[in-house]
Amino acid sequence: MGKDKNPRRVADNEAMAKLRMLRTSPQKLNLVAALIRGKKVEKALNDLTFSKKRIAIDVKKCLQSAIANAENNHGLDVDELIVAEAYVGKNLVMKRGRPRARGRFGKIVKPFSEITIKVRQIEEQA
Repeated sequence: MGKDKNPRRVADNEAMAKLRMLRTSPQKLNLVAALIRGKKVEKALNDLTFSKKRIAIDVKKCLQSAIANAENNHGLDVDELIVAEAYVGKNLVMKRGRPRARGRFGKIVKPFSEITIKVRQIEEQA
């Protein structure tokens, strides 16, 4: 008998990749995500390769995963892909602390975040 096939979460000309538990704040990760939004994937990969931000390495891996999903799972042409969406979300926050003067306690928060990248195939304008 079996179960019905799951409906696609994205359109027919799109592919997606999600990376969770990135050890950086969502605000810092959003700066890198804004760097690639709306660009062709080739240009976005170059920008991430030469970015000085530490988290750009992980964002590049996520973008490469989205490109691979588009090519292998959905049969899209890699040369016609653009980064349609790149959005950031919060994840868990580790709470740590440090003793301070006069019996106080300095709170240290270590946030995690996640990024979702959607690539879309567009037709080349001749």
